Amino acid sequence: MSEAWLGPREWLALAALPGLGAGALAELAARGPAWPDGWLAVLPPRCASALRLWLDHPARSPLAAEVEARLAWVAEADNRHLLYPGHPAWPELLSQIPDPPPLLWAWGDLAALEPPRLAMVGARRATREGLTNAGAFARELAGRGWCVVSGMALGIDAAAQQAALDAGGASVAVLGCGVDVVYPPRHHRLHQRLREPGGLLLAEHPPGTSARAGFFPRRNRIVTGLSCGVLVVEAAEQSGSLVSARLAGEQGREVFALPGSLHNPQARGCLRLIREGAVLVREVDDILAELTQWAGIALAPSSSAAAAAEAPGVLEAPVPSSDPLLRWLSGSPTPADTLVGLTGLDVVECQRRLLALELEGQAARVAGGWVRLSAP
Repeated sequence: MSEAWLGPREWLALAALPGLGAGALAELAARGPAWPDGWLAVLPPRCASALRLWLDHPARSPLAAEVEARLAWVAEADNRHLLYPGHPAWPELLSQIPDPPPLLWAWGDLAALEPPRLAMVGARRATREGLTNAGAFARELAGRGWCVVSGMALGIDAAAQQAALDAGGASVAVLGCGVDVVYPPRHHRLHQRLREPGGLLLAEHPPGTSARAGFFPRRNRIVTGLSCGVLVVEAAEQSGSLVSARLAGEQGREVFALPGSLHNPQARGCLRLIREGAVLVREVDDILAELTQWAGIALAPSSSAAAAAEAPGVLEAPVPSSDPLLRWLSGSPTPADTLVGLTGLDVVECQRRLLALELEGQAARVAGGWVRLSAP
């Protein structure tokens, strides 16, 4: 049995082995050892002995209680999950980074992993302009069918994620603690909102793990690794957001930055990124023009065999030209978020239909929204 076929119980046992950190576990998993003999052969002796005891005499193994407690936490609610390589919702983009997490705890709506994803990060002590820009970009990205990924931190992160959710879009927060821990504490309401439809909380640390300073840099690699690119909205020269930008570059992701005033200390990090080659962003189209080729591979694998048999990519079968969405389009641009409100469609479905109509020559995206090309 390869690592892709390990179930949650086996992954939890591996993650609980004494002295085996997440990095070492991910490195061993990348070798694809067969279960269980291949794992027993590659694990350090102490870990191999602990795993053998759990396999042969689970009642005598200290791992057993921890594994069962973790499984019980997942089973307590329908929207709690343990993701691992081979799970239907495992984000394949994560498997492409140098040090992927071996598993992820998830609380919320796994459908939030289905749209293409863009990370948005920035200063915790953001200016009013920075917060306004974060909200505006997140709302439009949500309206275009993109999921906003961030870290639920103060400032830009929270502003972007809240705006995406308020627009009816999707947002994923990657935490530097357990998914059941609210950090920072003032974000209790946002934490709750991210557990509802459209939102998702992720962490590589098990439930109950408190936030620690050392967890956040590693958290950032997951934020960027989940995403096609990262948009730095506002950042000082020594900002942690620049760490995220560096990680994104090392992972082969696109790096975007909003310019700002030379006199604004919170803009200097973005100006530095632009000087070093980041894409200067003025509007959402500047981002999407660079990410078109990413959209198909950004999607999570389907959760059902039937859906998995469909053609991969952003688009499904073309929507017939009689799609009722056309009745809401005219020669004047209509924003995508307005169409969501008018039609009652969810963001992803609305975007799918618009793109299909565009392929048919029935509609086009222009500055300010979408227009109808066919005769009314």
